[in-house]
Amino acid sequence: MNIKIINISNHALPHYETNASAGMDLRAHLENPVTLKPLERMIIKTGLFLELPVGYEAQIRPRSGLAAKKGITVLNAPGTIDADYRGEIGVILVNLSNEPFVVNDGERIAQMVIAQHERAEWHEVNELSQTTRGAGGFGSTGTQ
Repeated sequence: MNIKIINISNHALPHYETNASAGMDLRAHLENPVTLKPLERMIIKTGLFLELPVGYEAQIRPRSGLAAKKGITVLNAPGTIDADYRGEIGVILVNLSNEPFVVNDGERIAQMVIAQHERAEWHEVNELSQTTRGAGGFGSTGTQ
């Protein structure tokens, strides 16, 4: 799939690290380092602008290593970039650790997955088909 992209940063375009990777790392595009205090959130710009085909979205997800090692994650994970959005990609980072975290220019802050999606058409009815599970949710299938 070919996707049009504008890159105003000094960093390489997002790319897949391996042949089986689903996501591509996004890097911070900053003039100066910024510090995220514990429990602070901030939109970090990437310097990237996309033109996605209709029927696709770009999902913005946390980087597992950054989350596990530093407590830094994407607040609205996964964030969605719609096909008609033309602004700069920003990542809402949050610091869930007890220590300040410095974000430097070029730092890998999130990953992006390109995904196809469907558009739903609602068909209002008076009843739904029955299943074994029924209305059970939030742990109703057990813990094992």
